[in-house]
Amino acid sequence: MPNFPAFLSYVLVTTFTPGPNNIMSMSNASRYGFKKSIMFNVGIFFGFSIIIALSSIFSVTLYNLIPSVKPVMTYIGAAYILWLAWKTYKSKPHNGDESNKRTNTFLSGLLLQFVNPKVIIYGVTTVSTFIVPYYKSVPILAGFSVLLAFIAFISICCWALFGSVFQKFLVKNDRVISIVMSLLLVYCAVSLFL
Repeated sequence: MPNFPAFLSYVLVTTFTPGPNNIMSMSNASRYGFKKSIMFNVGIFFGFSIIIALSSIFSVTLYNLIPSVKPVMTYIGAAYILWLAWKTYKSKPHNGDESNKRTNTFLSGLLLQFVNPKVIIYGVTTVSTFIVPYYKSVPILAGFSVLLAFIAFISICCWALFGSVFQKFLVKNDRVISIVMSLLLVYCAVSLFL
């Protein structure tokens, strides 16, 4: 029988703390509004579900491969997060220009999950520590994948809602906000190596 309080506290703390998903969701909602940022969040939901499902299916194999895969994924993920930080830093307030929406799409949210080491390590750790030792059936593992993705979706929507509610303030202080968001993303990238 798993320790549900430990499982829930780990899941909630990990999904609600700042990371690339939460920061990008807040940034997109502050620029485009909550409704226009929802497809990015839906992309995160599906990508997150896939990562957790793959972690469930291959948990033992992935757990054994982590020492060799982790450095490569860390560098790729850090590079992508730094690229997001640069794009966030260089971004201008939303002016209807479609070219600014490239980070606000379903595909961007989906693909972010595959280079986001926090999600990959979270998936492998959560599944191998709290789920697979107790449950091995495909329907239960699929249920956990959806549950964990739904919790992540709630988290990113909370961050996006914050960005949307304070949209006027954020747009008025766009330069400062862009710098802060960029620095938070840089922190996410650097923390991968600490």
